[in-house]
Amino acid sequence: MHFFILLMEKNSKITVFQKYSHHVRYFWLILGFLVFANPLFSQGYEIKLKIASLKDSTIILGHHFADAYYPDDTLQLDNKGFGSFKGTKPLPSGMYFIYLPTKKFFDIIIGQDQNFSIEVDTTDFVKTAKFSGSTENELYFNYMRSLGVNQEKANNLISRKKNSTSEIQKDSISKALDNINKEVLTYIDKQIQDNKGLFYGKFLLALKEINVPDAPRDAAGRITDSTFQYRYYKAHYFDHFDYTDASLLRSPIYEKKIKDFVEKVIPQIPDSINKELDILLDNAKKNDEVFRYLLVTFFNMYAQSQIMGFDAIFVHISEKYYLPYATWNDKDFMEKLKKEVAKIKPNLVGNIAPNIKLVEIPREHFIAAKTDTALKSNPYVGGFVNIHDIKAKYTILIFWEADCSHCKKSIPQLHELYQSLKDKGVKVLAVHTISSVEGKRKWIDFVNEHALLDWDNLWSPYSFEYKDIYNVFTTPVLYVLDEHKKILAKRISPEQAKELIEFEIKREKK
Repeated sequence: MHFFILLMEKNSKITVFQKYSHHVRYFWLILGFLVFANPLFSQGYEIKLKIASLKDSTIILGHHFADAYYPDDTLQLDNKGFGSFKGTKPLPSGMYFIYLPTKKFFDIIIGQDQNFSIEVDTTDFVKTAKFSGSTENELYFNYMRSLGVNQEKANNLISRKKNSTSEIQKDSISKALDNINKEVLTYIDKQIQDNKGLFYGKFLLALKEINVPDAPRDAAGRITDSTFQYRYYKAHYFDHFDYTDASLLRSPIYEKKIKDFVEKVIPQIPDSINKELDILLDNAKKNDEVFRYLLVTFFNMYAQSQIMGFDAIFVHISEKYYLPYATWNDKDFMEKLKKEVAKIKPNLVGNIAPNIKLVEIPREHFIAAKTDTALKSNPYVGGFVNIHDIKAKYTILIFWEADCSHCKKSIPQLHELYQSLKDKGVKVLAVHTISSVEGKRKWIDFVNEHALLDWDNLWSPYSFEYKDIYNVFTTPVLYVLDEHKKILAKRISPEQAKELIEFEIKREKK
């Protein structure tokens, strides 16, 4: 029944623009990646409009682009409600909208016909719209009217079924609903078949669901391949939706289709995502506009991701596609991006943690410095140590500072959790990041106050290089390393670190 749901959503969108008012801000944005493909038409456009009830009103013609809306033209209706949108250059094919001063709008198709007229009544756009000179819009509005009629029939039957107490009658109503749905699907399939060369036909095809076969079974009826249906759906996801077609990019369905595939269909593992993004982007190169849109979309999506490990996707996209192909950006931005990628890349999950030299201060110094001001202020204490030389089954590497409000909570919490881990081969390397004499005083006081004496307390009074190496721009920052110092996780909470280590210990035992 997804086509009925589609109709309900469509009508809601047409008649209640307020519901989508958060998109209005997009009207006035000019996106760097919004570059139209070369049109196939040799003349401009003229769209005549009559809305008798909106005399002397300003009307906007705009287009959909992914999930946003952009204006293309305006007109002023005269005192009889007449006006024309005109342009010397043709409009790219796609789904457009006419936005009214009442904050309502309705969609139209602009394709091969770019010289046509519309007459509409604001009481009901779908039922009252009349087109002259635009076959596609006549087809599109007839499609919506047909869905509306069948939706009404289905709603009446559903209401009758809900109120019925007769099982025979309920069964009869269910069959009637099935028949309506079959009629709708048959009608839509015919519309697609008859209009393959038009945007209208491509749009309907893109809405069509993939028909997934049943999973294979053995002679006893048992499913022999539990992943068959998922793999089939993933492999055929784009059978009806040509994402390389820029005209579909100018429709309200494009972005959701792409993001659903990337976020819901692909396994959410960086390597799997990178593999599928490569396929999407490499195929999209045949159309500059689509490639640019997808590249910017994926770049922004993973640059902002808060999911651990997804910075590997950001690095992959940046190195393989954005830095080589995003020539529309200025040099300063690209240089900053190169530096950012270089900072992130060494400490991706799965890499061996970079080896750094720090100063380790023994527990005896903390105890003595508690009451000795001179010792507390002396930065020249302790010995150098390379973190790779500190042997442990698992290592929690945490960067923190005594002034940090989050650290004041998480460091004592980590210390409490550490008590149940230290007998399991786990070490904590707690790196204090304030290198000044004043920072050392605060560090000594905090360590003594919370008795943080049974783990490795380190700092670097002479260099800040480790902050760049481990991308420490805020605190606390926590890494979990295995016995080979491979990064298992990063930027997680103390509780998550404990859960991960306990999970790894159990997995190893099995």
